Amino acid sequence: MALEIERKFLLLNEDFKQQARERVEIRQGYLSLSPERTVRVRTWGDKGYLTVKGRSSTNGLSREEWEREIPYAEAEELLAGCRATVEKSRYLVPVGRHTFEVDEFHGLNAGLLLAEVELQAEDEAFERPAWLGREVTGEKAYYNSQIALATLKKATE
Repeated sequence: MALEIERKFLLLNEDFKQQARERVEIRQGYLSLSPERTVRVRTWGDKGYLTVKGRSSTNGLSREEWEREIPYAEAEELLAGCRATVEKSRYLVPVGRHTFEVDEFHGLNAGLLLAEVELQAEDEAFERPAWLGREVTGEKAYYNSQIALATLKKATE
């Protein structure tokens, strides 16, 4: 598996939309929410993906990740069997040498905005845009899998 290194932030406002070069609709669900291995299925526009993520490092900055594209129809079929799901729009926003992935959540999570930036090393410097808010890297409540679980809980209350 490859090592994924990323930092995650809340946003102060929606100014990022003016800089976004792309927007895509994402639906994702979880086939396994084990802390050791999270298994996610996702549709990204008209493509499907299956992803396995390992346990996060103690500081939350890195974890192993394996991802493969799968046929869209198979992703849809797998999503239909997922109870814990999220729907969001993802904006790709170039800032300096990096591209921030900004997620605008929908449904029961409407109003939640999260930005992630992938890095080559945990100590890699990156430009911080003015719309970037508090860092939430390593805060489990902001993991997509935990957001999906919270959504499931809200929906059943």
